[in-house]
Amino acid sequence: MDKMNNINDVIDEILVSEEQIKRRVKELGEEISRDYEGKEVCVMTVLTGSFMFAADIVRALSVPARVMCIFASSYEGTESIGKVDIIKGRGFNVKDKDILIVEDIVDTGRTLSAVTKVLMDEGARSVEICTFLDKPERRVVDLKPKYIGFDIPNKFAVGYGLDYDHRYRQFPFVGVLKSEIYEK
Repeated sequence: MDKMNNINDVIDEILVSEEQIKRRVKELGEEISRDYEGKEVCVMTVLTGSFMFAADIVRALSVPARVMCIFASSYEGTESIGKVDIIKGRGFNVKDKDILIVEDIVDTGRTLSAVTKVLMDEGARSVEICTFLDKPERRVVDLKPKYIGFDIPNKFAVGYGLDYDHRYRQFPFVGVLKSEIYEK
């Protein structure tokens, strides 16, 4: 087995287990469904890191949902650079829609703050944020997700869709990546 794929060679500790993830996704799906009862929610998935979480959340909903994917990034390597790039698919009008942004992790908050502003400027009726992981101690903008899977410490997390250099997304848990891997 490639050393980079052996969990013990790349992960320092497990932050969130597979069982914890399953339980919390179910709870979030129920909470979101209650809040959007009688409405259609437009789930806007921020790719690429949130794809696993978003798929599980959408399956956990009991309300009608439309799903759209966007790309939004403010990272270069392991650091947030402050500039946010947003790429949306064509043919999805947000005007008068209730939008639920599904994100893998909220760190500085810059990316989601920018995405929220764009959606509101385009006429969305409401915009809420559902994040799998939250690092509130890293926040540099005033942003508080409505739905949070787990608060985590300021450590480099991978797994369940989160990556480093497009690796480690396949882990069914969230772990702390060993620093020697990203400090090369």
